Amino acid sequence: MPSIKNFFKNLGPGVVTGAADDDPSGIATYSQVGAQFGFNSLWFVLYPIMIAIQEMCARIGLVTGAGLGNALKKQFSNKVVFPITSLLLIANTINIGVDIGAMAASTNLIFPQIPNFVFALCFTGLIICAEIFIPYKKYVRILKYLTLSLFAYVLTAIIIGENLHEIVLAGIIPNIEFNSTFAMMSVAMLGTTISPYLFFWQASEEAEDDVAKDKISDVGTGTPKISKREIKTMRLDVIIGMGFSQMIMWFIILTAAGTLHLNGITNITTAEEAAKALEPLVKTFPHSGEASKIIFALGIIGTGLLAIPVLAGSSAYALSDGFGWKQGLSKKFRQAKAFYITILVSTIIGLGINFININPITALIYTAVINGIVTVPMLFVIMKIANNKKILHEKTNGKLSNILGWFTFALMSLSVAVMFAMFLFFK
Repeated sequence: MPSIKNFFKNLGPGVVTGAADDDPSGIATYSQVGAQFGFNSLWFVLYPIMIAIQEMCARIGLVTGAGLGNALKKQFSNKVVFPITSLLLIANTINIGVDIGAMAASTNLIFPQIPNFVFALCFTGLIICAEIFIPYKKYVRILKYLTLSLFAYVLTAIIIGENLHEIVLAGIIPNIEFNSTFAMMSVAMLGTTISPYLFFWQASEEAEDDVAKDKISDVGTGTPKISKREIKTMRLDVIIGMGFSQMIMWFIILTAAGTLHLNGITNITTAEEAAKALEPLVKTFPHSGEASKIIFALGIIGTGLLAIPVLAGSSAYALSDGFGWKQGLSKKFRQAKAFYITILVSTIIGLGINFININPITALIYTAVINGIVTVPMLFVIMKIANNKKILHEKTNGKLSNILGWFTFALMSLSVAVMFAMFLFFK
């Protein structure tokens, strides 16, 4: 029994990162893909490459005892570091803004008499206070529990009970369409699943764990001694976290395909349309439409409360690495003022995006596309760092990691190039 307890205790950064990957942007993108392309989109399985990339980021943080930004400074000049960090900050801030907007729009389904901006302000205040005032260990525990809201899609998919043979074939046989819509949604799928903010968060949280285990006195100070067993534990954490993320992604697509697509809804533009995917879960309930809206809202709120702190935190970690600031969610505000001010400012700027007249559901999908574009240069620098013996010593990439890593870089580069080509020449 103690060994089981220790096992779950050791699972942390990978599980939280995997759950944060299914943020409101992910839910919107996967729902749109399922609604638009039906079961033909079930072959989008990115599990192996997700593990490969996140394991590299985790290994960089664990072995160096510092964040990804710190490793960037060792590998590249400021001409590379500053543009990469700037791209991350821009993408994260936009992502924060549209996630807040999605949370507000979803809550508005339940309380339509209250304006969206009121919910947006409340959620922003709640998130900022949680990150600044809740102790690190309790904070991580809360993040883990918030992942449970995503299982509504699993239950719905089971209730739908679609033809297993059809689902298996759709999951095995790739279906590719040569048009701008398919190209954009492919980039969105890749961008919301393999996102830049997850790279920085994963590495920094592994370094935070080094501090928590007294291997180093502070993030970025000294080199921790990491055993092979700890590397294995980290990899298991990543495997489980990314597995959870991919499972939820698959069930969201399956749910949207089996409900929205089959009922003629192929383009999701509102939170209400997205919520219809969950109606089979409560079809025997009185007022099932309202019940599905509540479940959908809880899922968006839960994942938003999980993902927005990760987005803001990854920005703060990146800037702290770049400027040598004290950093870490394990510290109190007075111990890492610049770190927490970055979280505060990026979240407030994100909030400001919601006062522009934009459709939150549509914006979520475009945010995934932006992440897909930004990820391409970041994958290149991660691959270079993960193979640098001066930084990682004997713990550099193996052959399989390099194959999967460079394949991911090539895949995402090609997807982005095809998307731009389709929009320019084949509208």
